Amino acid sequence: MLSRSLEKARHAYKEKDIEALRHAHDHHGDEPHKSDHGQYIKSAVYGGLDGIITTFAVVAGVAGASLSAGVVLILGFANLIADGLSMAIGDFLSTRAENEYKEAEYQREKWEFRNYPEGEKKEMIELYMAKGISEEDARTVVDIIAKDEKAWLSIMMVEELGILYDLESPLKNALVTFVAFAIFGFVPLVIPLLNWMEPGMIPSAFISSAAITGLTLFIVGALKSKFTERHWFISGLEMFLVGSVAAAAAYGVGELLSGLA
Repeated sequence: MLSRSLEKARHAYKEKDIEALRHAHDHHGDEPHKSDHGQYIKSAVYGGLDGIITTFAVVAGVAGASLSAGVVLILGFANLIADGLSMAIGDFLSTRAENEYKEAEYQREKWEFRNYPEGEKKEMIELYMAKGISEEDARTVVDIIAKDEKAWLSIMMVEELGILYDLESPLKNALVTFVAFAIFGFVPLVIPLLNWMEPGMIPSAFISSAAITGLTLFIVGALKSKFTERHWFISGLEMFLVGSVAAAAAYGVGELLSGLA
């Protein structure tokens, strides 16, 4: 548990308010050291971003080629399922591979510490001295840390290898990626689906689809700022521009190759 309020500390940093920072550190609450709020944000953001951009790229490409709403839906839903599964499987495998690498290094460090602690302590002292800490202070710190194996291993992983020993769930990452991809990827298909169910229900279908897609991209980017501490408008605008470039490219290719359909 921390005696500091992390949310208040973040707000103080954002406002550059020193008094608020002191108050955040004087806050005596039962706030956990770690939070799961942002643990899967990467998978959610990239899954959602890829879903909405790739699906709208299909819509834009079909619109550029002047094909029917039925073709939009066939290609769009095929992309939604195939690409969503592909991204989820990729996230699952990459997370598992990363976990396996971290675990292998952790076990190696444990074996080294248990069988030759003097060598490991010497290495840690050298690492701290390279940071500018005196040899005497480095030895004192290392001797204290070495009393707790778990603390030693966690710190050694970071100091020597730059690895934070924090294993994520491959399955949860994959599920978050797929769900985000499917939900946000469905947005560009809403207008074509409505017009397919009731022809002519929404005039200027492509423009309407582009509008709701652009708005959703902006909202996703703005929500991302809650975790990245960037200004919500800049974050939203950045994501909107990225999606616009991809959509424009897809539309151009569709129009260029329209004669093949």
